Amino acid sequence: MSLTSGTKLGPHEILSKVGSGGMGEVYRARDTRLDRIVAIKILPDHLADRSDLRERFEREARTIASLNHPHICAIYDVGHQDGTDYLVMEYLEGETLAQRLLKGPMAAEQLLQYAIQIADALDKAHRKGVTHRDLKPGNIMLTRSGAKLLDFGLAKLTQPAALSEATLSGLPKGSITGEGSIVGTLQYMAPEQLEGGKVDARTDIFAFGAVVYEMATGKKAFEGKSQASLIAKILETDPQPMSSLQPMTPPALERVVKSCLAKDPDERWQSAADLARELKWIGDAGAQAASSAAISPAGKRLPNRTLLYLGWAAAAVLLVVFAAILFRNSTSEAPSTAPVMRTSILLPAGQRLASDAADYPLAVSPDGNRIAYVADEEAGAQLYVRELSDLEPKAIAGTLGARHPFFSPDGHWVGFFAEGALQRVSVAGGAPLRICNISGLSKGASWGPDNTIVFASRGSGLQKVNAAGGVPQSLAGGDNGTWPEILPDNKTVLFSTGYTLATIPLNGGKARVLARTNDSSSDSSSESPAVLGAGYILQPRFVSSGYLVYGQSPGVVRAMPFDLVSLSLKGPPVSMIDTVERAQDGGAIYFAISETGLLLYVPTGQHHQMVWVDRNGAETPISSDRAAFRVPRLSPDGKLIAVAVSDETRRSDIWIYNAEGGAKRRLTKEGHNLEPVWTPDGTRLTFFSDFTVAQMLVNGSGSKEILLPGDRARSPCSWSPNGEDLIFDESDAAGDSLWHSTRSSHYASPVLLIRPTTGDCGVLSPNGKWMAYVSSESGRAEVYVASYPSLAEKIAVSTDGGHRPRWSREGRELFYRQGDALMAVSVDTGASFRAVKPRRLFAGPYRGESQEMAFDVSTDGRRFLMIKSDAAATLGQINAVQNWFEELKQRVPSAQK
Repeated sequence: MSLTSGTKLGPHEILSKVGSGGMGEVYRARDTRLDRIVAIKILPDHLADRSDLRERFEREARTIASLNHPHICAIYDVGHQDGTDYLVMEYLEGETLAQRLLKGPMAAEQLLQYAIQIADALDKAHRKGVTHRDLKPGNIMLTRSGAKLLDFGLAKLTQPAALSEATLSGLPKGSITGEGSIVGTLQYMAPEQLEGGKVDARTDIFAFGAVVYEMATGKKAFEGKSQASLIAKILETDPQPMSSLQPMTPPALERVVKSCLAKDPDERWQSAADLARELKWIGDAGAQAASSAAISPAGKRLPNRTLLYLGWAAAAVLLVVFAAILFRNSTSEAPSTAPVMRTSILLPAGQRLASDAADYPLAVSPDGNRIAYVADEEAGAQLYVRELSDLEPKAIAGTLGARHPFFSPDGHWVGFFAEGALQRVSVAGGAPLRICNISGLSKGASWGPDNTIVFASRGSGLQKVNAAGGVPQSLAGGDNGTWPEILPDNKTVLFSTGYTLATIPLNGGKARVLARTNDSSSDSSSESPAVLGAGYILQPRFVSSGYLVYGQSPGVVRAMPFDLVSLSLKGPPVSMIDTVERAQDGGAIYFAISETGLLLYVPTGQHHQMVWVDRNGAETPISSDRAAFRVPRLSPDGKLIAVAVSDETRRSDIWIYNAEGGAKRRLTKEGHNLEPVWTPDGTRLTFFSDFTVAQMLVNGSGSKEILLPGDRARSPCSWSPNGEDLIFDESDAAGDSLWHSTRSSHYASPVLLIRPTTGDCGVLSPNGKWMAYVSSESGRAEVYVASYPSLAEKIAVSTDGGHRPRWSREGRELFYRQGDALMAVSVDTGASFRAVKPRRLFAGPYRGESQEMAFDVSTDGRRFLMIKSDAAATLGQINAVQNWFEELKQRVPSAQK
């Protein structure tokens, strides 16, 4: 029977019930003698009549009483009143480790602190001859004073001789839970424990390893769909390497945990004392760990270690240790002897960086003390600012739809693009201020020390404006410029034109080409002294000590020596990082550098899975294949899937999959092929192929036919039901637009439908009378439906933003993406168009943030073909390299030398 408030057990007054767990119920109480708050644990009525459980309850009291340790919950008293047995224990305020791990993995410094404390507590227990046998996150309390080990209700005395006579007095003869029985919590049990064998201190060490694994990764070391499968996993398999879940896991910690989880007790750490010492070594070693030697569990010397990473951040925690250690006392120049240190920053659970077309979602302040990023959310892209000394990022109000964040020189303001304008907002909060209107998609910006902002937009090239506001002025000579960077002289702008790297005076003038790529057309009059290989040049940045750093497709960060005085390159480029994420349509590469030498970048994630998702969000995998799937399209009969698959160079080919799994085959084998569209009869596929619109027979026979030549970037969108009209998107310097062409004219003389658009495809209704498309004419991307081909009648369908419309096969519903959500609208496509209010079907980590048609609808409208993205794992992680300039000095000769 539960105790009510005011009930007294001896001198202790019950205040409230805390919870139930282990072998009893726990209450918060007040010790009236000493006027202190205590915890009272009682054996519930339904267990009190069992002599074995009463004996175990009493044994817990005696066990805890024998263990005097700051990280073991202390026992103050034991009593019996009115048939109730109770323990009086230290009252702990905080949360259990299990509760904490619901928020995600732990930062390295915090993890090591708690792990050392738990290991010390286990060492104390083991020296007293006590094996806990139920070590798990629920039995570890996290308090202001550190970790506290709880619940010795299943403890076993393994070395009675180690206890004093006073402690042993009154204990039962022999052990309550002898060999052959299984006690504890299944997920953390050692193999010998599961098999009913002999348990000892090494059994607790196995559980300790499972607990630390979970602290580090946020995942349980062993999981199964049933108890039988879970037991099999523990007995027969090793857990997934921690580094595969948290790439920046310190190698030494990985080795420690792996040894703890050895199946054979003889291969584990043999004592908690040795384990605690090794963890302390990891915590204390820091950068010196690279050259230190340590003792292995078997007592052998290990070779010199590689440089230890400082750790990783938890979901919802962006690296306490980074703020406390790496960013404290930041200076304008990193010490020449400062070690290069690497770690990972995880965005809060459920967040991931925006990956919209050509987007650039990441920025770092010049002093390296804060970051700004844009995260995809259900309502749209949202700007966040994270002080690296704080635990949580802060959403900046009024910044929905933000793109391309960049900092002011003092780091107190963030500039960004949204709603057709260049804006700025204080990092302290407040309403954003509109600086000027822009036309076309943004292509980067730079904020100079005199408050001049140079920015680029598609179709307008380089422009400059005062941060206080005004009318932007075109920067003469920078018509095709993108990704501007104002150099430290405040007189010169560094920029890219895609295939060239150039500079131009801030006040306008002739651009000077510094380098070209292999893809650029030759120019005999060029002063270019360098060729930078193949691939777009993106986001050039000058960094101190004489380096020019830039991104290059498909996802590489390169550096080369650069003389700021002569504005010239002084050596060949060196690839520094070659696994950097890039915007889905081939735009920005996700990296940022502070003036203090902090490099941030997003690691590449290219493995996705095709799945069916029903209207309630339930998933069914189509195949076990994982690849960089893009733009899946179902055949008219719903039996086949045409999908683009990209390789490591971002080159794509069209593959054909069976819609219910099984067979697959490759259709295209040359060039870059993307965005397949089925012809109405299902015999051919139309697709983007190296800037042309091409077509092939689905059976693979015959050659590729070019429908529209590659004089500009064109992508097919939709066929009319009779196969006569082809709707396509065209991208040029002025932006995106929708056109149509006819088969009868051999696709000559295309006709403009709508300009400008967002780049989303226009799709015709099944009856061919209406076209759904996306426009930002209201200041936000919304889905519209217009009569086809006249476009005389136009109706807004989405109400809170929308992208990538798709009709159901019978034309009674229209679907579109709104952030992570899939929206549905019931429609009438008869003589006039009518639509009801959109409703949300489901949301999830599915590709579709770019203008690609990233989903399709089954013929019956009950299921949706989606690409399940690993963006939650990749675009939710930012890798950080502190003192990266030291690495530059070692690998790239400086122009100042």
